[in-house]
Amino acid sequence: MSNKSSVVLFIDDDTTPYGTFQVPINFELDTRKLVDGDHLLKIVSKGPDGKEGIRKIPFIVRNGPAIAIEGLAENEIVDGIIPIMINAYGKGDQKKFLIEGSETPHSIPAWLWVVIIGFVGWAIFYAVTSMKTGL
Repeated sequence: MSNKSSVVLFIDDDTTPYGTFQVPINFELDTRKLVDGDHLLKIVSKGPDGKEGIRKIPFIVRNGPAIAIEGLAENEIVDGIIPIMINAYGKGDQKKFLIEGSETPHSIPAWLWVVIIGFVGWAIFYAVTSMKTGL
């Protein structure tokens, strides 16, 4: 009988183990072999006395191009015509950085318009009141 604990790793609902190891272990999980979306790493440990323990770790894989959407949020209630902007961009080969297409353009936020209009209004008010006192 072994004096060490062992672990068996499963990905999602697969009945074939990803691997069986004696602890402690270090390994690299290659997510490129998994489809994008929600996944579950299930770790079944077995102690030297034969007792088992289970731990489940949910994780999300996103190896494909990232998708950014502006104009529509999840579970948003909408009506009429909605302008939507969609951008998708990948990581490339990760050896060189490409600026073009790597950023998602955004519209100017409403709070910034409020600040600009407020500042312009204050500047006009200041100019008009300064002209009156100068005469």
